[in-house]
Amino acid sequence: MDTVIIIAILAIFTGLLFLLQRMAAKYVKFSTRVFTALAIGLVFGIIIQLLFKADSDVTTVAIDWMSIVGSGYVRFLQMLIMPLIFVSVVGAFTKIEQTKDLGKISISVLVTLLATTAVAAFIGWAAVIIFNLDGAQFVEGAAEAARIESLAERQQQVVGLTIPGQILSFIPSNIFEDFAGLRSTSTISVVIFSSFVGIAYMGIKRKDATNAATFKKGLDAVQAVIMRIVTLVLRLTPYGILALTTKMTATSSLQAILNLGVFVLASYAALFVVLILHSIILITQKVSPLTYFKKAFPVLSFAFTARSSAGALPLNIKTQTEALGVDSASANFAASFGVSIGQNGCAGVYPAMLATIIAPTVGIDVTSVGFVLTLIAIVTIGSFGVAGVGGGATFAALIVLGALNLPIAIAGLVISVEPVVDMMRTMVNVNDSMLAGVVSSRTIKQFDDSVLNNPEAVVENDGM
Repeated sequence: MDTVIIIAILAIFTGLLFLLQRMAAKYVKFSTRVFTALAIGLVFGIIIQLLFKADSDVTTVAIDWMSIVGSGYVRFLQMLIMPLIFVSVVGAFTKIEQTKDLGKISISVLVTLLATTAVAAFIGWAAVIIFNLDGAQFVEGAAEAARIESLAERQQQVVGLTIPGQILSFIPSNIFEDFAGLRSTSTISVVIFSSFVGIAYMGIKRKDATNAATFKKGLDAVQAVIMRIVTLVLRLTPYGILALTTKMTATSSLQAILNLGVFVLASYAALFVVLILHSIILITQKVSPLTYFKKAFPVLSFAFTARSSAGALPLNIKTQTEALGVDSASANFAASFGVSIGQNGCAGVYPAMLATIIAPTVGIDVTSVGFVLTLIAIVTIGSFGVAGVGGGATFAALIVLGALNLPIAIAGLVISVEPVVDMMRTMVNVNDSMLAGVVSSRTIKQFDDSVLNNPEAVVENDGM
């Protein structure tokens, strides 16, 4: 009987996939298809849970088969991270017209990413205090217990890792190992290596223009191929979102989500305040937040639903250059660095909130100036090397909790609402990287206001 039910569920799932395919064939907007998949997945998953329960054999087996689509989509995104970062960072160097702009772009991007992360950490701390979550106790179920055990294994990666040791771990000793993503800091190591390649290119450009031109032509060709692969993968987004959302709602404990409702509310409130901070910075750069967010909506909506900063990288760069008026070099630098450095949501708000929630349980006064300053410093430094696809926030949290000698259980107890919170976190991450591009472009006086103010200069992801 169970087998028949499972086959029926999978048949319905296949029908929903076909529905999304028909929408694509009729050229329905990409963002519309993604949000449709999100809504259908939410309803379908809830129905499965209500009828068969989250931990039943029917649900487990059916979701296991659906994961071929959902987890397969995530793996394709992970496959693209390193190639994307490499061609984007090196490509940024090939697009810099004047060497003197290199330092200004790098500094303005890094300062923007890290400064906003520091403020985001403070906002995360404040949200916990305002919502009275400091010292809060969350319910532990079977899923949470399994998650905590898994985190204990991952924590071994950061045990005994000092801040100098963490900084040293950013430097690649075997770049092939980092291209394979075998280290927790592989992402930022690839960024560093790519920067060295770019700097080397600029040196060759001055001394051997012919070889430099050949390298640039080859890189442009490789970048075109990779971007085409990206397009092919991103076309799978609605199907991946449907599978992932169905899994989230079918297997998550509804009671646990209700119990963690205040945490979700506090998280969204904090992340919304970070967006307000971004808006204030935009105003200082003479950019209308209303115009900015209207034009940035396609990439931000993609980031929200796909939960992948790295997956949003191509659309991020395209939005900056074609819709916002950011110069190409600043856009490539900001988007690429933003994948692994200073993510306001995953590496700023989230670890700060977890640390502030758990600290009182071990006798720490979270309202003391010393704790707040220490927390902000550790969160900011720990924001280096956070990967742009699933799991980066957890790693950032482990670093911060470990540095403060706090138990890691809190990171496992919120697993039930992790996907829900991660949507908004990822959107904030991507927005911060675009903000850094705007600031950098203004700094080197290459920002094109005519593009920003042109209502027809928009980027729609319909090509996917």
